[in-house]
Amino acid sequence: MIADEAGFVRLMIASQAGDSRAYTVLLTEVQLWLERYFRRRVAPGQLDDLVQDVLLAVHAKRATWDETRAFLPWLAAIARYRWVDHLRRVYRTAEDALEDQDSAEDSDEDAVLARMSLERLFVHLPPGQCAAIELVRIKGLSVAEAAERSGQSESLIKVNIHRGLRKLATLVEEAD
Repeated sequence: MIADEAGFVRLMIASQAGDSRAYTVLLTEVQLWLERYFRRRVAPGQLDDLVQDVLLAVHAKRATWDETRAFLPWLAAIARYRWVDHLRRVYRTAEDALEDQDSAEDSDEDAVLARMSLERLFVHLPPGQCAAIELVRIKGLSVAEAAERSGQSESLIKVNIHRGLRKLATLVEEAD
C-alpha cells in the first residue's frame, strides 16, 4: 500500500488514538515516502541512516501534528530539517578530513609552480612590460612606486601593464 495524504491522515489519527497496528503501517509508509524523497538528495550509503533519523524525529514529534492540518507538509518539513542537519554533518566531517591532509599552506609548491609558469610567459614580453607587471600586479606596489623603481613614467607603467596583460591573456588563450 502506498498511502496518499488521506491515507496518512487516517493512519496518523489512529496512531495517536493508540492503534499500534496503524502506527506500524504508518511508519512503514513514511519510510517508503522518505526513501523516495531522499533518493536523489543523498548518497546511497547515507540513505538508510537519514531515513531512520527522520523516523525517530517523527516518533518524537508525533504529538505535535494537528489533525486539522495536512500530514505530508508536516512530514516534509521534518524531513527537510533533518536533511539540512545531515548535510551540515557531512560537510563538517569532510572539512575536518581536509584539515588533516597536508595543506597547501605547508608547501610552497603551488607558488613555485605558478612562478615557473609566469616566467615562461614573461619570455614573450618586452622587459618594460615584465617589470611593470611584476612591480604593480605581483609585488603590489603603487604605480608611482613602480615608476620610481623602474625609471619609467607613471603613464608608461600603466600602458605597459595593460599591453602586457593583454599579451599574456592572448598567449594563455592560444595555449588552450
